Amino acid sequence: MHIVVCLKHVLDPEITPRYFKIDPETNRPDASDSDMVLDSFAENALELAIQLRDKTPGATVTALCLGDEDSEEVLRRALAFTANAAIRVWDEEWEGLDLDGQVIGHILAQTIKTLGGAELVLTGYQASDIEEGLVGPVMAEELKIPCVTLVSDLELDGDHVKASYEAEGGYSVVSVPSPAVFTVISAETNVPRLPKVKDIRLARSKPITLFESDDLDLDSERSQPGSRLIKAYVQNKEVNCEVLPGNDGAELAGGLADKLVALKIL
Repeated sequence: MHIVVCLKHVLDPEITPRYFKIDPETNRPDASDSDMVLDSFAENALELAIQLRDKTPGATVTALCLGDEDSEEVLRRALAFTANAAIRVWDEEWEGLDLDGQVIGHILAQTIKTLGGAELVLTGYQASDIEEGLVGPVMAEELKIPCVTLVSDLELDGDHVKASYEAEGGYSVVSVPSPAVFTVISAETNVPRLPKVKDIRLARSKPITLFESDDLDLDSERSQPGSRLIKAYVQNKEVNCEVLPGNDGAELAGGLADKLVALKIL
């Protein structure tokens, strides 16, 4: 069984808001003073893929990432998780382009076809930077296979896969034939492991295969973004703060209550 897990290199979502800046030239987040990390939901998907591999004799996991050389950091992390192989997809012609979910889904799907297909394709249910949630369903459409979203756990059942997914009021379980695409959420069953020091060291020397556009059977039109980002910026918010006078808690509380009544909040 071949399991492909799609990863993304993103700006650390835990960054302190005052340090978040948009580069006015590129309309992209300025990462010069911030860390780039593996997307959290993609990391949940990676953990689930490794768990399935370890339960299935002969199964392999391939980590796949679309990105420039900097994104090899997340592939090294996947190798430290003991992924069997790592693939990076990138071409200089994509530099500076805002590749949307439709384009990324097309490129990743064609990469999976070039790899010979996969029984299971896992990805985070949405990226922490864009939060579109499009890539998984687009890949399924491209590969012409089923897609289950908001998945927390997977169980192999012959040529079918039982997927536990988030539903109103709790969870539901659905059985779908493989191959299939699953977008993964964070759950108690897929909390990312802490890689062993030995595996981290081994990951540094393992090969990462690079695929460029000429290596893939890409559709020229579908490889171009369907929209163009004109401007991205951080909205400036003016905050007026008034310090209320008072000698003790009761006096301060009374002054605050009077102010709220005057503003018709109370």
